[in-house]
Amino acid sequence: MELNKAVLDCMRSLRRRLRDEQQLDIHLNQPDAITAMLAGCMRSNDELTRDLGRQLAAFSDQMPESPPAAPSGTASNGPSVRIYRGQRVLA
Repeated sequence: MELNKAVLDCMRSLRRRLRDEQQLDIHLNQPDAITAMLAGCMRSNDELTRDLGRQLAAFSDQMPESPPAAPSGTASNGPSVRIYRGQRVLA
């Protein structure tokens, strides 16, 4: 994945939001920084944070980890994927 200005800006915004919302301390030079950010976005209740996660997923061509399994007896729908302007995004 190419780290251009758009990707880095998205990662910086997400890093700040996740630190404020969930007290996650993610450094951009971590080998698993993108995976950790995407996992944090999946747990977020803030729509802007989730949108930034979708954008980062599209930039990195990675799918975030699925949310925690639902309690037994209930159905769990994972994130759906759609194509937007030729990029995979979470719906």
